[in-house]
Amino acid sequence: SEMNAKRELPAKENAIFKNILLTKPIQSQRNYEHKQYKKGLKLADTILKKFPEHGETLAMKGLFLNNLEKKEEGYEFVKKGLRFDLTSHICWHVFGLLYRSDKNYEEAAKCYTHALKYNKSDMQILRDFALLQTQMRHYDALIETRTQLLQAKPTNPPFWIGVALAYQLVGKYDIAIQVLEAHESALREQSVNFEQSELLMYHNSLVEESGDIEKALEHLETIEPKVCDKRAWKVKKAEFLLKLNRSEEAETAYRLLISENPDNYSYIKGLIAVKGLNSDNLTSDQQSAMLKIFDDIQSDFPRSTAARNLPLNYASGDNFRNRADAYLQGALRKGVPSLFVDIKRLYSDSEKEKIVEELVTGYEVSLEKTGHFNEEQDEKGAYHLRVYWLDFFYLSVFLTRYFCIFFTTTVVEPPTAYLWTLYFLAQHYDKQRKTELALKTIDRAIEHTPTLVELYMTKGRILKHGGDLEAAARVMNEAREMDLQDRFINSKSAKYYIRNDKIEEAESILGLFTRPDAASPLQDLTDMQCMWLTLEEGDSYLRQGQKGKALKRYHTVDKFFSDIFDDQFDFHTYCLRKTTLRSYVDTIRFEDNLKGSHYFIRAAVGAVKAYTSLADKPNGANGMDEANMSEADKKKARNKARKAELKAQKENKPPKKEQVKEEAPKKVDVKKPTDEDPEGEKYLKTTDPLASALEWVRPLEQVAPKHIQTHLLGFEIYLRKGSLLLALKALVQSWTIDTTNPQVATNIARFKEAVSANPPANADVKAVIDSQLASLA
Repeated sequence: SEMNAKRELPAKENAIFKNILLTKPIQSQRNYEHKQYKKGLKLADTILKKFPEHGETLAMKGLFLNNLEKKEEGYEFVKKGLRFDLTSHICWHVFGLLYRSDKNYEEAAKCYTHALKYNKSDMQILRDFALLQTQMRHYDALIETRTQLLQAKPTNPPFWIGVALAYQLVGKYDIAIQVLEAHESALREQSVNFEQSELLMYHNSLVEESGDIEKALEHLETIEPKVCDKRAWKVKKAEFLLKLNRSEEAETAYRLLISENPDNYSYIKGLIAVKGLNSDNLTSDQQSAMLKIFDDIQSDFPRSTAARNLPLNYASGDNFRNRADAYLQGALRKGVPSLFVDIKRLYSDSEKEKIVEELVTGYEVSLEKTGHFNEEQDEKGAYHLRVYWLDFFYLSVFLTRYFCIFFTTTVVEPPTAYLWTLYFLAQHYDKQRKTELALKTIDRAIEHTPTLVELYMTKGRILKHGGDLEAAARVMNEAREMDLQDRFINSKSAKYYIRNDKIEEAESILGLFTRPDAASPLQDLTDMQCMWLTLEEGDSYLRQGQKGKALKRYHTVDKFFSDIFDDQFDFHTYCLRKTTLRSYVDTIRFEDNLKGSHYFIRAAVGAVKAYTSLADKPNGANGMDEANMSEADKKKARNKARKAELKAQKENKPPKKEQVKEEAPKKVDVKKPTDEDPEGEKYLKTTDPLASALEWVRPLEQVAPKHIQTHLLGFEIYLRKGSLLLALKALVQSWTIDTTNPQVATNIARFKEAVSANPPANADVKAVIDSQLASLA
């Protein structure tokens, strides 16, 4: 045909093109793969000088330009190449690569489909298409593509694994197992290695997911000699035995695991489950049996923290008091700062909370008075060994060591025990929202040891909970100044400033730990996907009424999640090659529910508030609510927004041409990334704020249907849109999740008011609404 004739090149130019596009062995473009873009560009120009209408060379030039960060020019050349050679699979493949680099997977998939239309058996296109289908979760199509690859090259192990994975992802475990068994039959003669071990454990996970636990256990026993990850093998064996109710064998398996790691909570809980004692409603005999198991573990492994900690969940009354007493004393004696964080889970039981308070307040009084945790200790007496080493040189030739042993008849606790007791009590009172008492207690601790950073951090937290955000930020900054090398306290101090709506101060503090060559601390932390900062700033701007900036921050968080999802792309090839298959499947499933993260939910809450506010109220400068402002306040707000805009423009102003010329030879990129919309005005210009808000709720309805915020947010949008049935559905869902939530009660009243104001014309709709509202009573 005419196009094929245009595609033909003379021998010399054809050799150059083959150097650009290496086909033996079949790989991605050589220069593209090795990032030798400029060299490839020169080779392409050599051909185009004589054959300016050679479509495939034009497409390849576009690819190189794209990877030299000249995207617009790159797209122009690829499209030009397609115009000259519309039936070239190379042109379509390259077009797909460009779309893929821009994360436009839908368009990339269309291009790959066109490429395969003109070359059905091209291995590289099939490989790339399989990666794209995995990324887009088009699993049915993925099975077909993976099967084609396997049929074309059955000696390639990743192709077998790829087919098995594809069938697993659609839930066809039996076929996946058959594929793996066929593949493993060719590997049986090989020596034991990590790749084979992982493949066998992955095979076992498929049998487990198919639901045949008996068969999974048999398979696990069979593969044991070839498995390198013995710990994972033992854990699986214990789990299978437990599921099959083979109690004696399961107990042996879990006790073996506990002996290897007595601080692993899941192993101990597994042993409890074997004994049938994992129910919440236990009889006194069952409770005693469970506690005996913990005591036996503690007897065998005295240093096991888990064996001392877990019984606190199940013990009650005097038994709990004795165990908590021993646990608390040990931790306070050692000086464990996280003790309260560890213990506060028990406060869901008011009786246990009261016992803990009685114990620790008793310690406080006794330590201050006698230096002991309990006054009885002073009466009983005990021997305490103190060893002092005396080192000195004798005639500068050799070292002689003497030690003296002194016996005392009382146990004197270290002075820090009293300090950590006060620290615990301050947090305890703060948890109970006894702010005044908590502040007095933490001040006593600071007076005792004024150099301990944790005390000031806790004081700041108490002040925050008490509502004094300004004082909280000031105290947290004092804590930061005590240890300028600690990034954690640096971040805490910045967070407290943002909570007090002092964003500039916070960013200057954070700048102490960001790259000195970064455009700004905020830009550096945004590049590092620092979600807490972006969310805190978004919430702060929302409180200040600057909805544009708030929405800009929330959409930045959304971009973080999109980037995290996109980052999995490279693993679709890597994990098949390295056979890290169990972790790979876990990653895919994690990514599927990525937006169920509390970070995304929090961003969604802020974004929906901002958008619904835009829908409800007129907006002024930077989305500020001007409806309730005086003329003077409106003018002040506009001037402030204008100054911020001018400042941002000044910071983003590009250098003069002369400066660029001087710096170019040094090859130092000093350009700051330009923020074309520092105020987030594009989000304020939305013509349909409720539709924009709904874009945040839709993903949550898919991945977080059991989270109450999903339905509370949906209700806010649907009610405003007048979609009564959808609003009712969201209302019922939120009520089902938490009947005690005060917002749910408010929403019921709002819904009834909306229905009475605009009753539905359809009788069936009215009947459904009346019926559902009756069930919410």
